[in-house]
Amino acid sequence: MGFCVFNNVVIGGVEQARKAHGLKRVVLVDFDVHHGNGTQTVYRADPDVMVASIHQAMIFPMSGAKHETGAGNIVNVPILRNVPAAQFRDAFETGLLPRLRDFRPELILLSAGFDAHLSAPLADQKLAPADFTWLTEQLMEVADSCCGGRLVSILKGGYNSSAVAQSGAAHVCALMRH
Repeated sequence: MGFCVFNNVVIGGVEQARKAHGLKRVVLVDFDVHHGNGTQTVYRADPDVMVASIHQAMIFPMSGAKHETGAGNIVNVPILRNVPAAQFRDAFETGLLPRLRDFRPELILLSAGFDAHLSAPLADQKLAPADFTWLTEQLMEVADSCCGGRLVSILKGGYNSSAVAQSGAAHVCALMRH
C-alpha cells in the first residue's frame, strides 16, 4: 500500500546488516513526509529493530499514529500540516532522539526523504535545506554516542527536483563534514 514495491532499506539495509555483519540492534529512522507503513509492518514484532518515523499526519498512507508502537520498538512522531520548522525540530528532538539513544543501536539507517521541503507539492511542511542539515547532524551525534558512528543514509526522494537537490545536498554535505 506504499509507494515502493521493494523496500530497499529493509532488504539492503537491515537484513544485510544482520546477515553479513552480524549486527543485532538496528534503528531505521524515516524522515520522509509519508509514514513508512511497510517498514513498520515488517518489524512491528521484532524487538531488535526500532522503526522511528517523523512524518506528516493525515496524509497517505493514513498510518503512523503515535499509539502504533509494535512491540515497543515503533516510534511514530506525526506532525500536523504547516507547522513551523522550529516545531518540527522540537518534535524530532523530544519525541524521537531520546528513544534512539535509549535503544542503543549498533547501526542507524536513514530513509532520507526530502518531500517535507517547503516547496514540495504533495505535502504541507516547511523545512528548508538548513533543517535537513540540522536533522542529519542530530542523527550523527546519536550514531557517534551509541554505535561508533555507524550510520547509512538511503535516499528516498521527493517530488520537486529543485527541493530534492537542495535538501539532498544539505544532507550529504552534513554527512561529509562529520
